[in-house]
Amino acid sequence: MDHSQLSTKIDAASETISALKSQLEAISEISDVVVNALQEGHKLMTAGNGGSAAEAMHMSEELIGRFRNDRPSLPAIALSADSTALTCIGNDYGYGQIFGRQVEGLGQAGDVLVLFSTSGNGDALMNAARAARQKQVICVGLLGRDGGALAPECDYRIVVPGRATERIQEAHQVLLHLVLDAVEDAFYTGSESE
Repeated sequence: MDHSQLSTKIDAASETISALKSQLEAISEISDVVVNALQEGHKLMTAGNGGSAAEAMHMSEELIGRFRNDRPSLPAIALSADSTALTCIGNDYGYGQIFGRQVEGLGQAGDVLVLFSTSGNGDALMNAARAARQKQVICVGLLGRDGGALAPECDYRIVVPGRATERIQEAHQVLLHLVLDAVEDAFYTGSESE
């Protein structure tokens, strides 16, 4: 790939991420929702398809493990990580139920479900959002394009503008790191040098 193509792609990534500045209020609100739920002893569940499943797993592992500093482990689970649950539910109920069925079984009122989707569409995520509503689980959407059919199903949402899946996923990674920064600020009580 020539340098001009590389430069164009880097510029596109930078522009997409910079566009998040127009949604600072929503980012702050979602960060507060996640922090408050964790402070109240609730858990975080995450889900997504394909590359978005990787983002969902990334967010959960940073909470249950650690993001930057040694702080207490926080309750988080990536619904895309349990292959036995996914294949069982997919086989018995259909792929569209793989996340909704888990939310039904694991979700409790006050928990938070974070859904990652570059298109804002997909039956599995829609059914997860609907199950969240039934269980009184707070639903957060990190979405792309125009938000798709999933946007109105979410209690809170950030829609990354643009059509390029990879640029949206890059912005989603920045968003999840911003939320994790807020969690770190709330739960870490040591010094930065540790």
